[in-house]
Amino acid sequence: MVLKSNSQLVAIVDDDQSVQSALKDLMESAGLPARCFGSAEEFLASKQRQQTAVLITDMRMPGMSGLDLQAKLNAEASRIPIIFITAHGDAKMKAQALRAGAIGFLPKPFDDEGLLEKVRMVLAC
Repeated sequence: MVLKSNSQLVAIVDDDQSVQSALKDLMESAGLPARCFGSAEEFLASKQRQQTAVLITDMRMPGMSGLDLQAKLNAEASRIPIIFITAHGDAKMKAQALRAGAIGFLPKPFDDEGLLEKVRMVLAC
């Protein structure tokens, strides 16, 4: 079950700055505040973590992977909805992410409107 946050903040975790920038611009063009993080560790250490309504994260990053981040949040009983984006995903990764509670798993390149639709769905709950 997803608990509604008082915030509409979209957190973006990706080690590629061009992806961060493009996703931040996309969210802000839809009227959604967004904050970028270059790593899972940076996100976990941030104060914005408690204000995050939805998390968009890359699957493969140096250090902690997207799946590792999801496992850490689940271990802490965090209810932040997660949408994975990846250029290197496979059926096994997708199944693992969805079994662990992810609300989306989008291969790069993905459809901007499809991503926005998933984000809006979470924020409407």
